Amino acid sequence: MRSRRKAASLDALNFFVADVRGALGPYLNVFLITQEGWSQSAVGLVTTVGGLIGLMTQTPAGAAIDTTPAKRGAVVLALAVLALGTLVVFAMPSFWPVLAANTVMAVIGDVFGPAIAALTLGLFTRAQLARRIGRNAACDHAGNVASAAVAGVVGRLFGQRAVFLLVPIFSLFAAGAVVSIPAAIDHRRARGADADTTPRTGSAWRVVVECRPLMVFAASAMLFHFANAPLLPLVGQKLALADKALATAMMSSCIIAAQMVMLPVALFAGRMADRWGRKPVLLIGFAVLPLRAFLYTLSDASPWLIAVQLLDGVGAGIFGVLAPLVVADLMRGTGRYNLALGAVATGQGIGAALSGLAAGFIVDRCGYRIAFSAAGVEALAALMVLALALPETGHGGARAARQQSLPSRCPKRRSPANNIKKCLVGFGPKLP
Repeated sequence: MRSRRKAASLDALNFFVADVRGALGPYLNVFLITQEGWSQSAVGLVTTVGGLIGLMTQTPAGAAIDTTPAKRGAVVLALAVLALGTLVVFAMPSFWPVLAANTVMAVIGDVFGPAIAALTLGLFTRAQLARRIGRNAACDHAGNVASAAVAGVVGRLFGQRAVFLLVPIFSLFAAGAVVSIPAAIDHRRARGADADTTPRTGSAWRVVVECRPLMVFAASAMLFHFANAPLLPLVGQKLALADKALATAMMSSCIIAAQMVMLPVALFAGRMADRWGRKPVLLIGFAVLPLRAFLYTLSDASPWLIAVQLLDGVGAGIFGVLAPLVVADLMRGTGRYNLALGAVATGQGIGAALSGLAAGFIVDRCGYRIAFSAAGVEALAALMVLALALPETGHGGARAARQQSLPSRCPKRRSPANNIKKCLVGFGPKLP
């Protein structure tokens, strides 16, 4: 009964947090420009400030989740702040209140990823982890689809401003899901410290930085998002150029369709990560991205662009499941799981933040086709880094029993050279 309860509670939490984690999402820009008469530069300043400050707090947020046993309380507090922020935007949609609220929401949004990952790690065993994270991602994508549909209906019936009131409502449901999670959370395991190992007592950053496979994975994640982040906005621009009247509807169709693809892909990735290993499944997700980028160059027809966009559900769906699994493998026994997860998320954010500027520069000077081709080349670079430099981090088939006996994936206190060798044991060919 308790097992079913914690599974159902975590399902509900992921579903409703998907509705509130993006808070205003794309609706903020549209509302401020079309309803409040803001300039593009003012909106850009608000989103840039929030994005940069949120990026800087991702890794510290992960470190904080590692240290606190009040992980459920942290999620409830974050939900309350998020709800309050959206109410500020609803009540006072002028520059300074919106800037302050959006910045606070960007910072507090960094709590959800590591906190939910920690709760999952603390509630489920290692043998259950891959499928559970796949189920988390599936519920998250289902929540995104539901929130987009509800927001569309509410916006049409009551106006764009009413959409912001959905966040406090969904926050209440998400808080109820958090409270229903059983209190029996293994907090050692929730931060990556197994019961039979002693966590590192030295520098937390040293544990993360000296783990070479983690740095390789963070670099590949940054390249992946550098290539992936501008693709949907570029497609949206081409759809708007083709038919301005239907641009919003077609953009919504792209988002919802991709999320619906992500749902079964996430479940598939969670199942196959244990059977095939982490790396083969990751390679599939990374290989889809360059294919998608190059396919965009073949036609400007709206049906073609929307059809190709469905491939985003494959790449993003796989990455969303495998990223926390790979980090959990590498940080096993260190007690620094959420710190490492935050570091990888920071790499992703840097890649996504830089990609918009680079893609805009290329479009202005060379056109959309060259921009899509450049993204394809960047995606190939990410694929090569992953294929050549990242070792297998998981357990496969008959190796599972032997791998479970390994005390840790990353180094104890040794010299830097020995730390790297220790971190790579069991992942590839022996080092000299």
